[in-house]
Amino acid sequence: MIKFKMVIAYDGTDFAGFQRQPGQRTVQGVLEETLTRITRRPVAVTGAGRTDAGVHALGQVTHFESDCPIPFNRWVRVVNDGLPRDLQAKKVEPAAPGFHARKDAYWKRYRYTLDTNRVPNLFCRRFRTPFPRRLELNPMRQAARYLVGTHDFTSLSAARAQVEHRVRTLYHCDVSEDEPGIFTIQVVGDGFLYHMVRILAGTLVEVGLGKRPPDDIPRILSAKDRSVAGKTLPPDGLVMMEVGYTPWQGM
Repeated sequence: MIKFKMVIAYDGTDFAGFQRQPGQRTVQGVLEETLTRITRRPVAVTGAGRTDAGVHALGQVTHFESDCPIPFNRWVRVVNDGLPRDLQAKKVEPAAPGFHARKDAYWKRYRYTLDTNRVPNLFCRRFRTPFPRRLELNPMRQAARYLVGTHDFTSLSAARAQVEHRVRTLYHCDVSEDEPGIFTIQVVGDGFLYHMVRILAGTLVEVGLGKRPPDDIPRILSAKDRSVAGKTLPPDGLVMMEVGYTPWQGM
C-alpha cells in the first residue's frame, strides 16, 4: 500500500461539512465514495481539519492509502474525472509512510471575507458574506493585533465545542480592505476551536461598527465566556486557505 497526500479545494455551499455523516453529503464522504469506485477497494480519507457546513477550502490537505496501479502523474486527472464540480483534487503525491494530514500540521490559514457594498457582487456571493454596513478598517486592525499570541480562546469558541483545552496560538491576524467595500480577515494558528474564526470575525466586525473599542479584546479573552464576544458570522465567507507542515515563518 502507498500513502498519498492529496490537496483539495471545494465550494462548501452544498456540503454538510467535511466530516462523514450518515445520510448527509459531506466532503469526506464524497471523496471516499469516489476513491473507492476508482480503486475498487474501500478507501478511508483523513483531513487536516473538519470544516463546518457551508465553509469552503482552497488548500485542505488529506491523506489516504491505495495499491491501485495508477501512475503517480495521472492521479489528479483520474480523481477529478470522478468528482462533482464543487470538489476538486489540486495535487496528489506519494507521502511518507508515517504522514498524517491532521497530526503533522503545524498551522492552518483561514480567510473570512465580507462584502459591505450596498449591492454585493453576484458572482462572488457564495464566497463572501454580504454585510451592507460601513466598517472602519483601522480599529479592526488594532483589535486583531490583540488576538495574536497564545491565549485561552473559550470566549471565541462555540459553547458546545467538545474539547478539554481551549488554549491556542495565533501566529497572524490582520484585516484588510482589498478592494472598495471588500474586507478580508486573515488568521493563522496552530489550531482552531469550533466556530472560532467565525466568532473572531464577528467580534472584529463589532469593533469596525464602533460597538466596542479595539482594546476590549483582552477583556473578552480573559473572561473565558462566549457571551461577551461578538456574533457567529455565517459560513459563506470562510475559506480554509492553506495547511502548513513546517513551522510558521510569517506571511
